[in-house]
Amino acid sequence: MSVIEKTQEIAQVEELLVDNYDLVLYNDDVNTFDHVINQLVKYCDHNVIQAEQCAYIVHYNGKCQVKHGEFEQLKPICEALLEKGLTAKIQ
Repeated sequence: MSVIEKTQEIAQVEELLVDNYDLVLYNDDVNTFDHVINQLVKYCDHNVIQAEQCAYIVHYNGKCQVKHGEFEQLKPICEALLEKGLTAKIQ
């Protein structure tokens, strides 16, 4: 294996490790659809249609991946959702 091939392989692995996290929103019996939708629009940069779809997925499936990216990017978003009373976790 040449040095170039090894370097490319290392770069691919690093790329996989960088944004290998999901922000998952979980269902609860407390928050309204409107509240969930508003928070997804505000903090996850969803448009209203995306936020509505995520809210329905959470309602019917119990959870939904609402954002994907680097841990450092997702952490403040997750904290904001938690402060607003939603149940979210970075996985």
